[in-house]
Amino acid sequence: MSSVQCSNPAVAAAPVVPAVPAPRAGLLPLVALAIGFIMAMLDVTVVNVGLSNISDSLAAPLSTLVWIVDGYTLTFAAMLMVGGALADRFGAKRLYLTGLFLFVVASLLCGAAPSGPFLVAARLLQGLGAAFFMPSSLSLLTHVYEDDRVRARMLGVWSATVGLSAAVGPLLGGVLIHWLGWRSVFLINVPVGIVGLWMARSLIPQAARHVRALNLYSHVVGVVMLAGVSFVLIQGPVYGWGSARIIAGMVVTLLAAVALVRHERRGIAPLLPKALFATPQFAAANGIGFLINFSVYGNLFYLALFLQQGRGADALQTGLQLVPMMAVIFIGNLSSGRMSAHWGPRVPLLLGLSVGTVFTALAMGLTPATPYWLLALVCAAANLGVSTAIPAMTAVVMQVAGRAHANSAAAALNANRQIGALVGVAVMGAVLHTFEGWDVRNPLAFGMMAAAYALALWLVWRFVGVAKKELAARGA
Repeated sequence: MSSVQCSNPAVAAAPVVPAVPAPRAGLLPLVALAIGFIMAMLDVTVVNVGLSNISDSLAAPLSTLVWIVDGYTLTFAAMLMVGGALADRFGAKRLYLTGLFLFVVASLLCGAAPSGPFLVAARLLQGLGAAFFMPSSLSLLTHVYEDDRVRARMLGVWSATVGLSAAVGPLLGGVLIHWLGWRSVFLINVPVGIVGLWMARSLIPQAARHVRALNLYSHVVGVVMLAGVSFVLIQGPVYGWGSARIIAGMVVTLLAAVALVRHERRGIAPLLPKALFATPQFAAANGIGFLINFSVYGNLFYLALFLQQGRGADALQTGLQLVPMMAVIFIGNLSSGRMSAHWGPRVPLLLGLSVGTVFTALAMGLTPATPYWLLALVCAAANLGVSTAIPAMTAVVMQVAGRAHANSAAAALNANRQIGALVGVAVMGAVLHTFEGWDVRNPLAFGMMAAAYALALWLVWRFVGVAKKELAARGA
């Protein structure tokens, strides 16, 4: 099968529709672009708080609960690259609005789900919508805020806004579930999404369109590979790791991965422009994104069930107990933008991942009898550190990409982060399904998260640096 090609290769690099010059921007365009990201983040945090209620209401087993979380992440991760390519071809603003509309419709279906499988299907549709608007949001942010220093600060504010939504998400989910039931955590997206559509349509200028080949073969094979990974990790504990179904899933996943690599190496229209790999920073930052999300989202899924099943908290209590652990994300994101503006992204990456590694390793000693204040302190310290690293990681990718490759770079970063989240949640689900007793589960789960942070820290130390001339330009 061949990729869809442009008839004239020279056209591939030329914009077919010029960008509308971005006026001097204030905070409102940032708010407009953050709304979609906030909804996507809320749907992770509030859904985790409501897992036990969904299980009781729909008679959903643990494997279905994992699919409810990972089904969204699967289509999100698998289609992000398509979203980036379509944003190049049809315009970032158009794709952002289309994706946000689709997300709102899918949220309505989630709220009306009569069964576990229906909810999983609606979550798959939600992920598709998010895959369309997520890369476009970063691309449009790059277009609106053209100055590097201003953009660095806005990335910090943008990430802090998203971090704040992550912080209030568990509390909001707990309150909504307590008073209105678990369906309300999806239905709240409808009015918020409508406001977001109106703001984006009114405040965000058009960005340039670029004719770029849409590599259908690689996209399809990539979807098969990620679906295979999800099936193996989620259903492995259910069917047995040595069962014929799981072995077949492993074979399909491996064959898809080999086919993807071979096609990308010889293809003339790869998923990512080769110019992005001129520096090792791009690949390293994407690896860091995968590892961070593996631990962050794996931890959120695991911790929500630990609080409810291990410590006996209900949805409202879980939301309240998660608030101090998540609220520090806002502080870390906000401080990261200022640190990056002064010293470059390497400093907050090293500092944040070091703190995250140490305190996540300390969490291996947590038990159901651990005092809540100690549990909250350890988890909050780890989240504070990691949240300092996340905006800096994004800044590295966007600096390497520049405006010419912003759509592709943003899609690649978000895809790798979502794949990390998908694998993290699936692995934590496998730990919960396979092992009995929190005295065994906690050291294993938190140990894997700490190891992921440590590997990300090594990638920063080895590959992410700041050139002397860049430091001089920053006044260092």
